[in-house]
Amino acid sequence: MSSRIVSVFGATGLQGSSVVEALLKDGTFTPRAITRNPESEAALKLKERGVEVVKGDSGDKASLVTALQGSEAVFAVTLPLISPILTSGPSELTQGKNIVDASKEAGVTFVVFRCSSLPGVKKMSGGKYTKASPFDDKEEIEQYLKASGLANASILTGGFLENFWVYTSTGFDISIPYNPTSLQRFTWVQHDVGEAVLALLKSYTDPSKSVSGKTYPVITAAITFPDLAARVAKTLGVQVTFTSVATSGVPILDEMFAAQSEYNGFHTATAIPNPDLVALGAKFGTIEKFMETEVKKRFSQ
Repeated sequence: MSSRIVSVFGATGLQGSSVVEALLKDGTFTPRAITRNPESEAALKLKERGVEVVKGDSGDKASLVTALQGSEAVFAVTLPLISPILTSGPSELTQGKNIVDASKEAGVTFVVFRCSSLPGVKKMSGGKYTKASPFDDKEEIEQYLKASGLANASILTGGFLENFWVYTSTGFDISIPYNPTSLQRFTWVQHDVGEAVLALLKSYTDPSKSVSGKTYPVITAAITFPDLAARVAKTLGVQVTFTSVATSGVPILDEMFAAQSEYNGFHTATAIPNPDLVALGAKFGTIEKFMETEVKKRFSQ
């Protein structure tokens, strides 16, 4: 195994596991999973594959300083407190700043942060959107990281392709408070996040590539929700509908969707796939490949 350790937050979830998979496949770096519960089913599965699993809580900086010892780099994700989805624990700002501060204290060289789908939307909208705190908090964490003195890069994702359908007895319905004519930027998280992070990790020590301090959109496709529904329907041969509902039942999510809908998912100036990451060696998937490999695998009877 490589002696170049990359500590991965969220390694038992969708984003972090994508990074772990990419690191294992490539072999340049050795992943270390940072988790609050090293005995969880997902953590034990990582251990079975030979991945080092270390206890660390993003709400407890001291635990992170210990967990990150010997790490060259860190992939950082933070979790927003969105009721009723996640209602207790440290604030997202606390999580992010603890990870940055602990990385400095532990001697980490490079940090990649998964920041928001949109920049600070309160400022961008002139105060129109004030409840979409995950966007604003992640931007503040990103700026804190950039001011830390650590070499760093951030990745921006769109809506997770893996998350946007609900199975019913008659087929599928995608019910989102989103304008049906507005574009959404989507990311195939399991495939493309790991590719992007690996490319940045392999490039950050090369001054000619100059990746530090930059933010990289990682977008697989820019389409409408009705287009997404049509693609799933074609792939599976079942009825799929998109319903533009008035509310998700979660005020913060409603405002997050409203902001993304108004700004067409953002990242509009970046080509798909991101040419800067492609130039660094990232090999991205396509929405067509996602439909064939992921949607069919998950839902075909």
